[in-house]
Amino acid sequence: MDCWRLTRGPAASGTKLWLLVLAVLVLAGGIFPVACPRAEGVPRQILAFYYGWYGNPTTSGQWIHWRGVDPANEQIKASTDFPVFAAYDSHDPAILDRQAEIARGAGITGFVASWWGRGSFEDRGIPLLLAAAGKHRLAVSAYYEKIDGVASADRAVAAVTDLGYLLSRYGKDKAWLRAGGKPVIFVYGRALQALSPDAWQNVIAQVRHDNPDGVVLIADSLDPKFVSVFDGASTYNITGQTQHKSPPEVRAWAHLAYPKMVAAAGAGKISSVTVIPGYDDRETGRPAPRPVTDRWGGDTYRVLWQEAIAAAPDYILITSWNEWHEGSELEPSVEYGTRILDETAAFSRQFLLGKR
Repeated sequence: MDCWRLTRGPAASGTKLWLLVLAVLVLAGGIFPVACPRAEGVPRQILAFYYGWYGNPTTSGQWIHWRGVDPANEQIKASTDFPVFAAYDSHDPAILDRQAEIARGAGITGFVASWWGRGSFEDRGIPLLLAAAGKHRLAVSAYYEKIDGVASADRAVAAVTDLGYLLSRYGKDKAWLRAGGKPVIFVYGRALQALSPDAWQNVIAQVRHDNPDGVVLIADSLDPKFVSVFDGASTYNITGQTQHKSPPEVRAWAHLAYPKMVAAAGAGKISSVTVIPGYDDRETGRPAPRPVTDRWGGDTYRVLWQEAIAAAPDYILITSWNEWHEGSELEPSVEYGTRILDETAAFSRQFLLGKR
C-alpha cells in the first residue's frame, strides 16, 4: 500500500469544508506520495538474476539447456544471442570465476541464482558459485522457482523443507546475501502462487521457528495479500509493460511505475525495482505474439536505470545476467559485446552512493 501524507494544508479533517479543501489540494498537487519508512539494516544492492543451469559435454558429459550448438556460425537454438564464452558449463569453476569478476567490475553486488530443488543440477552448482562470489566480494541469494506436491498441504511441507535446506546448507556461507544480518531468499511467482497467502504465513512461521537465526523472504509480487506476509516485494520481468515501446515511452512508463513498486513493499520492508537490457524469447518456440522489448542500442537499459535511481529503492534487480533463452542477458554476447554491460558501473556507483 502506498504511504501518503498531507504536505501542506489544514491539520484537522471531518467537515465538508475540509473535504473541499482536500479536493482542491489534490487537484493543485498539494498531496504527494512519500517514501515509507525503510527496512532497517538493509544496504542498497544491485542484484542480477543468474542461471546456473547450463551444461556441456566437456564438463557435465552432456548438453544441458543448450541445444543445436553451432560454434562455427555462432548460433544456438532456443537462444536469442551467442555468448562470448560460447556454450559454457555452469559447473566450470573457471567460467564462474570469470562471471563473478566481470559482474563485480560492473558494480553488480550480487547474483540471485535460479534454484530448482534439492539435488538438482542448479543446486549442485551453488557451492561453486559461492566460492567464486566470495573471491570477488559478490553476494549470492537463491531464487526459489517451484514447489513440488499436488495437495496444498504437501506443497506447504515441501516449502518448509526446501527453505530449511537452503538456510542450513548455504545460508551461513560468508558470500550469502544478508539483510539485517539475516540470509535473504527470493521466491519466484510460480512458487509463490503454489500456496495461498495464509498458507505462506504458516510456512514462514515454521521456517523461522526452525531457523532461529532468521531469514528474509522477498516475494515476486506487488500484491499486498502476499507482500504483507513476506519481508519485501519484487518483480522478475517487466517486459509485459515495456514491450514494443520506444525509449521515451519506456521512460514514461518507468517514471510512473517505479515509485509505485517502491511503495508497494510497505513500511519497514525491502523495496525493489527491476531493469532489463531488453527481452526477446521468439527463439524458444513459445506461441506468438511475443512481448519483445527492443534494446535500442542500450537506450532501454539507460532510461530504466535513470528512473530506477530516481525511485530510490533498496534493491535494483537486473533481469538478467544470463537468461540466454529469453534474450535478456547482460553477460557479454557476440551480438552486443560488453557495450550495455559497461554502462552498468557508472549507474551502480550513482545508486550505491546516492542518498535516500
